[in-house]
Amino acid sequence: MLAGLGPVGPRGPEDGPPALVIPGFLATDRTTMDLRRALARAGWRAHPWLLGLNTGAKPDTLELLEARLDELADRRKVLLVGWSLGGMFARQLAHRCPDKVRAVVTLGSPFSGDLKTNTNVRELYERIAGHDVYEPPFPNRAEKPPVPTLALWSRRDGIVAPRAARGLAHEVDKSVEVDAYHTGFAIHRPVMSRVVAEIRLFLTEAEGRAPDLRPMPEADVSFGIPRIA
Repeated sequence: MLAGLGPVGPRGPEDGPPALVIPGFLATDRTTMDLRRALARAGWRAHPWLLGLNTGAKPDTLELLEARLDELADRRKVLLVGWSLGGMFARQLAHRCPDKVRAVVTLGSPFSGDLKTNTNVRELYERIAGHDVYEPPFPNRAEKPPVPTLALWSRRDGIVAPRAARGLAHEVDKSVEVDAYHTGFAIHRPVMSRVVAEIRLFLTEAEGRAPDLRPMPEADVSFGIPRIA
């Protein structure tokens, strides 16, 4: 109940590698607060998207997200972590500006298969977003982004079809099954710990060495206090 309390700004070591967390449909930065805390505990500098309630794709969504990447630029590429619809945005953002993206991690995101049938909230999405799922207000590229791409999925998701979040071999570099309900990717602590561990393993495999991470004390993460070297 208290998970969304506290400063919405970046969490984690000030010199930690940057990560941008994009919330799912009808979610906000407060919804992903615990996910960013989990990344911060592991040593990432986890940033919110700062675009308010995610009500679906808008004509300027990718432009605004690219601007967020530019704000985070410090000569290091940014890890994109997207939950559900946020993962769909992350994939398209990586197509748009691959030189700024370290890797894409999708959490229960329905990027594969028939967009009309791969979730049970399609009609709600179309009503709120104001467009057909096959007619978003910006180009939707189905192929794998030109950066390392990890898909985490669950057969117990309940919202997104497992095959849609898992993807096909040519759509991702790696897919990993996680035991979670759809909301668990962003709010269930054991699941988020697994997510963070899988990200570290994936980047170690993709880059040939483990990410340079320095974990933070629990209290520092919870209250948004920068760690002092």
